[in-house]
Amino acid sequence: MDGIQYAVVTQKSIRLLTKNQYTFNVESGSTRTEIKHWAELFFGVKVMAMNSHRLPGKGRRMRPIMGHRMHYRRMIITLQPGYSIPSLSRDLLKRDLLKRDLLKILKKIT
Repeated sequence: MDGIQYAVVTQKSIRLLTKNQYTFNVESGSTRTEIKHWAELFFGVKVMAMNSHRLPGKGRRMRPIMGHRMHYRRMIITLQPGYSIPSLSRDLLKRDLLKRDLLKILKKIT
């Protein structure tokens, strides 16, 4: 799959799962229609709406020269009611629960 790079795991993206919205980082040159087509073809779902924004590349220093990494685009894909990506939502929720458990353990230790 060329356009969609990977799913984003943040607190906001996990919260959006309850609204049937999934967050992905995609190639910066990809268009909305391409991403919609790839998501429908690969995951077998119907896309209702899409939001996107470009995130700036981080700076990277190579001795005296200051460079930067590539820009990338983040897409929030809203699925039609009745559709979901079960393996992705299950994995993201499991990671979130593990993070919460680790934070609780760390608070008890300190």
